[in-house]
Amino acid sequence: MRLDPRLTFERLVVGAGNRMAAAAARAVAEAPGTTYNPLYIYGGSGLGKTHLLTAAGHRLQELQPDAEVFALTLDEFSEQWHAAVSAGETHAFGRRLGRVDLLLLDDLQFLTGRREMQAELLRLFAAMQAENRQIVCTSDRPPAEISDVDERLIQALSGGLVVDVGVPEFEARVAILRAACAERGVTVPDKTLDTLAERGIASVRELQGALNQWLARETLSGTKGRKTPFSTPVIQSRSSSEFLSFLSDVTSAVQSHVESWQVRLREVVAYWQGEGYRTAVLERALALPKDPDVDALVEMFSNAVEHLRDLERSVVAVDPALGGLDVFRDPERLAEAEELVERALAGEMPPRGANPEFRRDGFDVGAANQLAVHAADAVIANPGSRYNPLLITGASGVGKTHLVHAIGNAIAEASDGKLTVACVHAQALVDELIAAIQEGTVERWRNRYRAADVLVVDDVQFLSGKERTQDEFFFVFNALETAGKQIVLSSDRPASEIPQLAERLKSRFGGGLTAEMLPPDRPLRELLAVRFLTVLGRPATPELLDVVCDAPVKSVRELIGTVNRLASLADARGVELDATLARAELGLGEGATATMAPAAAALGAGDRTFLDRERVVWDWPDIGGRLIEDLR
Repeated sequence: MRLDPRLTFERLVVGAGNRMAAAAARAVAEAPGTTYNPLYIYGGSGLGKTHLLTAAGHRLQELQPDAEVFALTLDEFSEQWHAAVSAGETHAFGRRLGRVDLLLLDDLQFLTGRREMQAELLRLFAAMQAENRQIVCTSDRPPAEISDVDERLIQALSGGLVVDVGVPEFEARVAILRAACAERGVTVPDKTLDTLAERGIASVRELQGALNQWLARETLSGTKGRKTPFSTPVIQSRSSSEFLSFLSDVTSAVQSHVESWQVRLREVVAYWQGEGYRTAVLERALALPKDPDVDALVEMFSNAVEHLRDLERSVVAVDPALGGLDVFRDPERLAEAEELVERALAGEMPPRGANPEFRRDGFDVGAANQLAVHAADAVIANPGSRYNPLLITGASGVGKTHLVHAIGNAIAEASDGKLTVACVHAQALVDELIAAIQEGTVERWRNRYRAADVLVVDDVQFLSGKERTQDEFFFVFNALETAGKQIVLSSDRPASEIPQLAERLKSRFGGGLTAEMLPPDRPLRELLAVRFLTVLGRPATPELLDVVCDAPVKSVRELIGTVNRLASLADARGVELDATLARAELGLGEGATATMAPAAAALGAGDRTFLDRERVVWDWPDIGGRLIEDLR
């Protein structure tokens, strides 16, 4: 069996299902005959056993070019052995195989009933083990489950290390698909890869087959996109060319008054400023009393810029949020940029912090969210000591994301930046892990999140069904909790109701405090409406608030949408936004509010108490919330 040059450890996607087998295969390749001899890898068809077998052979040849590696399927072994028997050269056949440094045998399950071949293998194994020569075998089942095999051979196969290869989890399946796309030079939308990975396909081959089918359909429809080979960006773009041409014309006009080296240096300064880079070092050279070595100066500056670009590309591969930082735009901060990249590659830089737009002082409080806000304030005051983890639950659009990011911002400010706050969406967490699996940087992924003092994960329900991410996040969670660091989570439901979430995560998520946020009640809707109208520069009159806020809404987003719609309509008509316009747009009659109860309408507008449906006993939606509000 020829060693397939494509089947190397570099191209192997390591996930939970094959991690132990991959580690064992790499260990025997790097130190053959000293441990795990024989190494026996088993698992279902198409799960990568042959890849591991072949990768071990390639690895040994890389480390020891003179080492002899011999790879055979059991059918090939059978053919060569029978040929040796026919030629009367069985001893020579055994001696030849016994001298190899690494013997790779694939598909050992076909040993069933082949007693003479079993005896030959037993002799061969004994001879190789005596001389510390490595044997690696694969099969679709453990040694003991191969029927009609000599017990001594079963014991010999089981005497080293028997390790299985399991079905790849979701994240590994996505990483496998991405690697296949990269290898073929095709671009497939992430959602398509997620859909293919979610089919529950049992083998890598079937997964690749599903990708082939999708690519074939796209090819027939003429919609398949191909990546273009990466090339270094051409420094002189069309716009910069035109700009330099203009500068050339100006130069010719003032040449008699300005030194030529200054003209050239100013051209270079103008170009790099246009590209967004700091040029202070070049500008200082313009003030020199005599002609500097302009060529050397420009070359040095250009090389520094290219190095910054390389550094930025490296750090973006780790964390896209780090791209575009000022440190990558100033050649005089090159050392600082190198240090930042080094820290990022070592996993010492956690994900980016909270969204600065979500502030605690910009979050309105009412009975619907009072418990969650109270818990948030307690966490801000004493991160890591109370309500750890804090899980904020509620329907989409009720303000969970705003609140959890506000917690992160408030903690960072209260600590004067001494506490590192990392905020990430759960889907981004999954995507980052998939990329880490694909690139073999899972340890760096773990270190990034463990480096945070406060970890905020939004929408943890997206961890549902992501087995590997759940496993990895479990260990990150434990490390942070043990270190007394704060964890804040949000979800659209309690942890116990998230489907396909590991019980150990459900237990930990629910081990702190779960605070539910309900759709905004009438008083909270009024607070929110006043804020939104004020931002839009519209008067928040009591009559307009009656129309806008009396209608129950499922989320804050819905209320924002109503206010924005009314404001846009007023702008389109060139009139003021008032109650009359709002009633007409919302389909209400003159003098009516959206949910005015019949009894309240009969009482008229004399008593505002009975116009507020939250204060009417027969329509009291949340007694628990009212008690919390009154007893606070």
